[in-house]
Amino acid sequence: MNKKILILSVFVVASCGLAYELIAGAMSSYLLGDSILQFSTIIGCYLFAMGVGAHFSKYVKDDDVLSRFVDIELAVGLIGGLSAAILFMTFSWMAAPFRTLLYVMVFLIGALVGMEVPLVMRALNTRQTEFSELVSRVLTFDYLGALAVSLLFPLVLSPYLGLVRTGFLFGMLNVAVGLWSIYVFRAELKNLTGRFLRACAVLLLLVTGFAMSDRMVEWGEHGLFGDQIVYSTTTPYQRLVITRWKDDTRLYINGNLQFSSRDEYRYHEALVHPVLEALPWARRVLVLGGGDGLALREILRYPQIEHVTVVDLDPAMTAAFTTRPELAKLNNNSFSDKRVTVVNADAAVWLRNNGDMFDAAIVDFPDPSSFALGKLYSVPFYDLVKKHLAAKGLMVVQSTSPFFAPHAYWTINSTLREVGMRTWPYHAYVPSFGEWGFILASPQLDYTPPTTYRLPMRYLNADTTREMFIFPPDMQPLPMAPNRLNTQSLVHEFEQDWNRVIR
Repeated sequence: MNKKILILSVFVVASCGLAYELIAGAMSSYLLGDSILQFSTIIGCYLFAMGVGAHFSKYVKDDDVLSRFVDIELAVGLIGGLSAAILFMTFSWMAAPFRTLLYVMVFLIGALVGMEVPLVMRALNTRQTEFSELVSRVLTFDYLGALAVSLLFPLVLSPYLGLVRTGFLFGMLNVAVGLWSIYVFRAELKNLTGRFLRACAVLLLLVTGFAMSDRMVEWGEHGLFGDQIVYSTTTPYQRLVITRWKDDTRLYINGNLQFSSRDEYRYHEALVHPVLEALPWARRVLVLGGGDGLALREILRYPQIEHVTVVDLDPAMTAAFTTRPELAKLNNNSFSDKRVTVVNADAAVWLRNNGDMFDAAIVDFPDPSSFALGKLYSVPFYDLVKKHLAAKGLMVVQSTSPFFAPHAYWTINSTLREVGMRTWPYHAYVPSFGEWGFILASPQLDYTPPTTYRLPMRYLNADTTREMFIFPPDMQPLPMAPNRLNTQSLVHEFEQDWNRVIR
């Protein structure tokens, strides 16, 4: 029976160890930007620390193996369980030491986890377990635990519990293993009462943290965003936060500002109207991204538009801007218009499986800050969009800032040209973002910027439109390679550009 308990503990221990590693990687990607660098360095640090821990396990005396195992379970449960909450609060309120604290915690957890399995194997060995059986059983359950968490983390734990609550959950599992070990091996443990009381204290702390996770996240996000949070949710795809200060409503996705209601009209007029004003014959429009409905609002102002298809990955996004009155008001209840069809799907998959043709395409994705987003700015993706666009149709791509991120901006331009599109880069000043960039593209149309608009505008007129298509000396074109899927150069260019300007 004791052998089975130890083997089962390996399954739980492996699950918890991998969970802490995934939490650290996801947290750093969420807060610092989704990057191969983040996950690679965290995995490397964690594995190195496990090796260090395995090495130091040999200094534990044979008669202290079970006692040290219990102590380590409590320590891993405490540090690992609190890790997500501590990291998030640190970044929210004093971002400077975040990276140092991140790697210190990853190393501590890795070193402690690295000691667990060797101690379990030594405990089994003292119970006269055959070496071949010992190794096979321990490694089998170690790998099974890792498999279970690797599947549950992206599908269930992260989207439905969130990183902070998931950390507390696995901390409690570690402590549960410690408590169960205290009970089962009570005859062999020293200072039984002291260890039991410590375990109960750690468990109580973690249970309290689990129950208060939402409040901690709200408090941390208040420090991160400053304004009152009126809506927030974690979906399988992203973290959505909507804030309000006086008459200013703002949307953040994964901590990055998407719009401010005070000046979003500048962005969305510049995004939509240079396209549709040049296509008075346009009847069918495709919107990729744009789940807030603000670009859709501008499109529906044209009476000749017969149908708009909006393809946005996250149903929580489109639902919030359809059903919440204060958000639906921003887009004039655009999603309720009979001319609109909303599709919640991966845009690339939908384009491959759909044969509809469109007169215009509005591509309004978040910035290419991750490889998941970078693929939506790649040669294969733009080739897909081109196949759905009329020969003399137009598409426009939100293309980050040509001033702050010039290498990324001109990479997008090169990528569109790589698929045989003619391009017309332009930019507009949006106070919340600064100088922002867009790129118009067409398979065959000879485009000329509008000099007048049929609809009343708050920002656009002949002068602002003319200036949008003129690039001053400090925003001149750069010769960049197109963004291909196998290299995702755009993501690297984007990160490097913004790292040069973000303090």
